[in-house]
Parts: sequence; C-alpha cells; structure tokens
Amino acid sequence: MPPASTARSTGDFRADRRYEYARAAFDERDFEAAADLARQVLELAPDFAPAHAMLGRSLAEQGQREEAVGALRRALALEAADELGVRLDLAKLGALPPGEAITEGYVRALFDDYAPKFDRHLTGSLAYRGPELIAGALRRACSERDREHRFGLTLDLGCGTGLMAQALAGLCTSIEGVDLSPGMLEKAEKTTLYDALHKGELVAFLQGRATAEADLVVAADVFVYMAALDAAFREAHRVLKREGLLAFTVQAHEGEGFILGADARYAHSESYVRELAEAVGFTIVLFEPVSTREDRGVPVPGFLCVMQR
Repeated sequence: MPPASTARSTGDFRADRRYEYARAAFDERDFEAAADLARQVLELAPDFAPAHAMLGRSLAEQGQREEAVGALRRALALEAADELGVRLDLAKLGALPPGEAITEGYVRALFDDYAPKFDRHLTGSLAYRGPELIAGALRRACSERDREHRFGLTLDLGCGTGLMAQALAGLCTSIEGVDLSPGMLEKAEKTTLYDALHKGELVAFLQGRATAEADLVVAADVFVYMAALDAAFREAHRVLKREGLLAFTVQAHEGEGFILGADARYAHSESYVRELAEAVGFTIVLFEPVSTREDRGVPVPGFLCVMQR
C-alpha cells in the first residue's frame, strides 16, 4: 500500500467513506471487495487517482493483469509525480522497466509519512544500524590508510532524521545534509548537528557543489532507492578532495547489475559496485558483507563500502 498521506479526499463524503472501506478490505486481503469498493468510488469521483491505484492493486492480487495495468496507468496519468508508488506495481507486473520504478515523488511521500515514527521504528522494529556500521568502517579505513580519523566538510546524502550525523558527532569540522523529504529534514534540524540542510535529490545536490570541496561523502541505506548509481558515484568523486572518502551501504544482489526486490528497494551486486567504482576512479578501501536491518526478523543482506578518491 502507498504512504497513508496519499489517501486524500475526493471532496465527496460518500466516496471518501467507500475508499476507506476499500483500504480496509485490501488490508484484510479481501481483494474482490476492495476492487468492488474502488469501482464505487470511481463512479462518484472518476479522477480520484488513489481509487484507480487501489483498483489496480486489487485486480493484480486476483491475477487480472491486463485490467490491473490499465487501472494503474490511469492512476499514473492522473498523478505523474507518482506519490502513490504505482510505478512499483507496474514494474512488478512487467509493464515498466525495473529501473524506472521509483520516483522522487514516491520517496518524498513515503518518508514524509514515515518521519514521525522513523527513528523508533527503524532502530527498534527493524534493528537498523547503518550509520553505526559506516562510522565503524570509517574508523577502520582511516587506520588502514594511516590518516587521522577526523574529517573536514562532510556531505550526508539522504540524511533522513540525522542518524548519520549522530554517529559522526565530533568527527567533522562541518556537515551538510540533503533529503527529499521535508518531514525528515525537520527532524534532522532538531538534532542541531548540521551546519546546513538542503531539500532535494542527491545527484542534483552534488552537481551543485564545488569540485574537490568535501573530505567525506556518506550515504546510509540511500542507494536502495536508486537503480543505476553511475551519476551518484561520478558526482561524489568530483566533489571529493584528493584522498577524500565515500562511505555507503547497499542491499546485496547475488547476480549481476541491480534488481528491484520484493521489498520495493533496489539491490546491487558486488561486481556492479566494484566495476563502477573502478570506472569512476575510486580505490576500494573496504568492501564487506553486512546487514543493516531486519525484515520480519530476518537480516537483510547488504554490502558496506568505503572508497577513496
């Protein structure tokens, strides 16, 4: 299901009530009832994108692919920014390339909805420890490279609520964060750890930075929402000073390239990351298997990487 914040009003009380019934039926896995209720909503509000998305998802669960694709495409036509995340559904149905499944609009809506409970859910329910793993990897990388375990300007990509800045507290002369979600940035600001916070997409943010200005670029569980990483690696390499470091985590994929997983996140292969790093001009300092979080109590496989310019 999409973020709760996408369940907007139709302006018709009867339609809104039927839509809430449809959401409840879907959550209870009564997909036939959910589809029927979604159709009732659309009779009253034909251009209500969430109802088209609900109809498409309900039909997909019943194996009615053609009708599902049609309903999902109608939802996307009505809301091209895709805060509803229907591109993910279309990709799962083979109606859209996996690399085009996740949009900025979807990620923004997802994390704006997630922001109030983010830290508690991530570190509690999901046993998330990405920032701590990156902080530890940086300590080891600095020791291996015989360099001081302190950093100048640090850029935190997809900074979220500021967990990465907390893990690096006292180690950076200055740190700036960027995130798509205003809700997340509001939480990050309350940490008082950032010298500046920016709303935007991370590659565009890096493109706006000066060449060779940063000492460290970090990305904790951010690349899972990106398919190809070429532009992110290239721009990170450009903004880093000589011997500057890029540290990040990704979810692991055992094959080649990258895939869109069932958890609606991208997973990247070791060969993909290594080959891309070499092509861009990075030297790999540390590359090891880790798990940054759990999914239903099971560790999600990933990679922890530190690279030097």
